[in-house]
Amino acid sequence: MSLVTVRDASFSYGTRQIFHQISFSVEKGEIFCLIGPNGCGKTTLLDCVLGFHHFHSGVFQLMGKDAAGFRSGRVARLIAYVPQIHERTFPYLVREVVTMGRSAHLVFFESPSRKDRTMAEEALERIGIRHLSDRPYTQLSGGELQLVMIARALVQETPIIIMDEPTAHLDFRYELVIMEVITELVKERQLSVIMATHFPNHAFYFQSKQIQTSIALFSNGRFLAVGDPESIMDENRLRKLYGIQADVISLTDRNGKTMKHIIPVSTIKEMEV
Repeated sequence: MSLVTVRDASFSYGTRQIFHQISFSVEKGEIFCLIGPNGCGKTTLLDCVLGFHHFHSGVFQLMGKDAAGFRSGRVARLIAYVPQIHERTFPYLVREVVTMGRSAHLVFFESPSRKDRTMAEEALERIGIRHLSDRPYTQLSGGELQLVMIARALVQETPIIIMDEPTAHLDFRYELVIMEVITELVKERQLSVIMATHFPNHAFYFQSKQIQTSIALFSNGRFLAVGDPESIMDENRLRKLYGIQADVISLTDRNGKTMKHIIPVSTIKEMEV
C-alpha cells in the first residue's frame, strides 16, 4: 500500500492554473524528489499534500484512505513538515522548539508530558545537536536551524516527512550533514520523505546509498517524467526542464562506489517547452 497517492490532481489560484493532471505515489521507506525551475509549482503541490490548500480535482489518498476531508490534526499525525524558511520571532530554547513537534499528539491546552520532553531530548541526541539544547534558537546558524526543524519533525512520529528545499542557503558541510541525516533516518525508521529540491544530484546521492528513490521533473504545471533518477535524468530532459546544456557523468568515489552526477555546462537562450 502506498503511503501517499496523488492521481490526476490539479490546482489553481482563481483562473491561474498552477498544475494539472499530476500523478505520483510514495511507498514506505522511499524518498520522492521534486525538481524543477523556480515558480513551477513545487511548493504549492507540497502545500496541497499538507492540507494547506486543497486539490481542485483528482484523487488524493494518505495510507490508502481518501484524504480530501482529513482534519488538520489527523494530517499532522501522518505528515511532519520541514519548511524552506522558518521565521524566528521569539527566542525559544532549542529543546522547546523540538518539543513543539509533540503538539500533534496533545489535546487543546494540554502541556507536554515528561515523556514528550524526553522524546525531544532523544531526538536532539539522535540528530547530533544535543549541545544546542539550551540555546535560544534565534541564535542558530541556518544549518543548525535546519537540524532543529528535522528533530522537531522526528518527534512528531509520523510515517511521512515533507521537506521543502531543506539544504537551501547552506554551506557544503551542512548540506552534506542534512543529506546524511535524511539517509540515516530513512534507513533506520523506514520513513518516507517527499522533498522539493533545486539540486538534482540529491536524487543520485540517495540512490547511491541504496535507498528507494524516485524523482519527478516538474515544469509548466506538469510532470515531464517520473521514475528512477538514473533512468529519467538525462541531458535531453535537463535541457527541456532548465534550459541548460548539462553533462550526466559517472563518478567513482574513494571507496570504489559509482554514482551519477550532473554538471551544468551552459545556458540555452531559447527555452524548450
